[in-house]
Amino acid sequence: MRKIVISTGGGDAPGLNAVIFAVVNSATRRGWEVYGSRQGYKGLLDHDYLVRLTPEDVEGITPTGGTILGSTNKGNPFHMPVHNLAGEKSIIDISDKILDNFNRLGFDCHIAVGGDGSLEIAHNFAQKGMPVIGVPKTIDNDLEATDRTFGFDTAVATATEALDKLHSTAKSHDRVMVVEVMGRESGWIALYSGISGGADVILIPEIPFNMDAVCKKITENELHDKDYSIVVVAEGAKAEGGTVIDRGKGEEGREEVVLGGIGEWVANEIRQCIGKDTRSLVLGHLQRGGSPTTYDRLLALRFGAAAVRMADAGVFDHMVASMPPKMISVPLEDAIRTRKKIDLNGDKVLTAREIGICLGDVD
Repeated sequence: MRKIVISTGGGDAPGLNAVIFAVVNSATRRGWEVYGSRQGYKGLLDHDYLVRLTPEDVEGITPTGGTILGSTNKGNPFHMPVHNLAGEKSIIDISDKILDNFNRLGFDCHIAVGGDGSLEIAHNFAQKGMPVIGVPKTIDNDLEATDRTFGFDTAVATATEALDKLHSTAKSHDRVMVVEVMGRESGWIALYSGISGGADVILIPEIPFNMDAVCKKITENELHDKDYSIVVVAEGAKAEGGTVIDRGKGEEGREEVVLGGIGEWVANEIRQCIGKDTRSLVLGHLQRGGSPTTYDRLLALRFGAAAVRMADAGVFDHMVASMPPKMISVPLEDAIRTRKKIDLNGDKVLTAREIGICLGDVD
């Protein structure tokens, strides 16, 4: 009997449970056993975090948010920080221990569900001989090798609903509302939700913005008897000649950039520029939560079933990718090579410009 272990790593996203449901049911129908590793790779270090999964265990989880296995974005086995009794930090590599446990427990395949960071770890394990299959997960939709990642559609729906509600309060008080959304170095959530939610200004990482252009758009609104404005800002956006705002800068022991704060910065600039009552709102992790949309449920189920088909065919060190109308396999090395950016000449950017949305650049 073949044995599969599945893990969910990185930030959570709506649809993770649907992937788990599909893997468990698809594999069980083939007569295989499925185990879940809780908190990323912790189940391959501590047996208390390894759980047997049957169809009965995953019944009804498809519409639920989060992940029944839990997740972590601080557990890179190849670069694990540890502290001694004196509080001194060192970095150790525990990947060999995880690989030894994987082999000792008789697993035939590891299905790693995650974003670029988690998939890079999975690829590193594949290089050490672990049979790995990746499933792309990120609300940011920034993996180049797949047309869509699950979680993105739900995040956009959440952001769009928030924008819909902000219109009424902004209009009631003649305010400018600046909404900061997630997306890291890509503006997919900002662009999709901004267009759908009737934003006046959308600021994305792909276009360094000019505050004069932003303020000009808000002023033009008032000239046309629209005394309020909605501005959507991606967390990774930056002004011309500026840099992204790093909330973790200077924090001891932190190496990665922690995005956030650009929304409040833009709001302050608008206040100073035109003197208008301006408020900012950060949607933050609200975008990660809640029940996945129909689109994300179906996409996640397709990813999970395709991953099991790849395991059956012995296609390892590859990632499942959505390439409509098919699911295909892509080498993990290629899947994590580049981030997917918005095409500035694409239809969605053209649509935004043609319906009067300011993208922060000078006409």
